[in-house]
Amino acid sequence: MKLSSRLRWLLPSALAAAAVVAAPIAAGSAGAAPASAKLASATLNGSGSTFQQAFDEAVIGAFKEAEPAVTVNYGGGGSGKGRQDFADGVVQWAGTDGLYKDTDPQPAAGTWYYFPTVAGPITVSYNLDGVKGLKLDADTTAKIFQAQITTWDDAAIAALNPDADLPSTPITVAHRAESSGTTENFTKYLAAAAPTVWTLGGSSTVSWPANTQAGQGNSGVAQIVQSTDGAIGYVDFSDAKAAGLSFASLKNKAGKYVKPSVKSAQAAVDGATIEPNLTYSPLDSPGKKAYPITSPTWIIANKNYSDAAVAKAMKGYLNFIYGTGQEIAPSVDYAPLPEDLVKQAKAQVKKIATGG
Repeated sequence: MKLSSRLRWLLPSALAAAAVVAAPIAAGSAGAAPASAKLASATLNGSGSTFQQAFDEAVIGAFKEAEPAVTVNYGGGGSGKGRQDFADGVVQWAGTDGLYKDTDPQPAAGTWYYFPTVAGPITVSYNLDGVKGLKLDADTTAKIFQAQITTWDDAAIAALNPDADLPSTPITVAHRAESSGTTENFTKYLAAAAPTVWTLGGSSTVSWPANTQAGQGNSGVAQIVQSTDGAIGYVDFSDAKAAGLSFASLKNKAGKYVKPSVKSAQAAVDGATIEPNLTYSPLDSPGKKAYPITSPTWIIANKNYSDAAVAKAMKGYLNFIYGTGQEIAPSVDYAPLPEDLVKQAKAQVKKIATGG
């Protein structure tokens, strides 16, 4: 599998994290259980969320080291594509930051599971020479992305940043071109946190105002922001850091301005309610240290696979995510899951049927 450019520098640290976890097992001890048998040859094809893609690619690389007979492919393409591909039976698994809706084409009811993997901030990234440490609240962010605020020296932005030398540069809004879980979580946040201002709804596809620019994937939005003076866009934390973007501190539900980070994403997840099907929303979480636009993300997998080798490989890959993968997560700018949620997810992995 060809790695994206950002993964060429992320993967070595991810593999190092994997090695740290594996080392005590390799070293062994008196009376230690023997290493488990390797998985048989199998291929797991996946597509979907670009929000989780940096994590997926890092984990896939480490998993290949541990299970060389299994090939895991991930094509990205956006959460909407992943859910569609999975419903069509094109892939064995999909990545998604949003849930199936009743109106979506989807597999037969009760035939799949949601497996949470990691969480991460959706940054509000911007390109404004000489302006660092920008602060925004939900109402002002909503007005910017609805094109109600069109220049950087607008009074609403200036009121939140009294010490900043804000230019009169026009604002260029960058957003996702395709059906996107990042879009869904970003707009759901605005709908919840700025209900009297935001009018574009909370969905994976949005009718954006004219004179905005669309990018393919999180990396595409990051590229627009990086190359356009005065641009602003919503970008996952991993891609924003890889592109060297500046991102705003956002006012959270507790009234605190919080920067996007692994720790502030963890604080948001800690305040979320976990549903029986392992779905949850850390958006607009109430904690004082919580970053307000923290996105969950899941792998969708079948409850039963007709090919026993594929079923066992899928279980092996998921268990790897809930072990070494959680250790890798911070090294690629994602927040690992709380221990209790990992425990629930591992119990769900056991329910996947091995086919035959």
